[in-house]
Amino acid sequence: MGELRPAEPLRRRLIIDGLVQGVGFRAFVVRTARALGLAGWVRNRPDGRVEVLCEGPDEAVEALTRAVEAGPPHAAITALTVAPTEPADEFPFPFDVR
Repeated sequence: MGELRPAEPLRRRLIIDGLVQGVGFRAFVVRTARALGLAGWVRNRPDGRVEVLCEGPDEAVEALTRAVEAGPPHAAITALTVAPTEPADEFPFPFDVR
């Protein structure tokens, strides 16, 4: 029998368009990402969008992506851009705001 190895972490950049600033979106992302055990950060962009860079087990990254697409109650998501990137294992825990 082969030895089980942990899966490579998945890293993803999310850019969220819509009513996403001033509605608790970053706090929502932080709570969700921490609950999923993900590393990374979330930040407001000067263009009015929110950017998320997250890394962790693929199931957790997928769960965060689905949660971000739905957003918190006062947000209105009009577009979500998802870009996979190479895992770097560079983030300190916990997931934070930049």
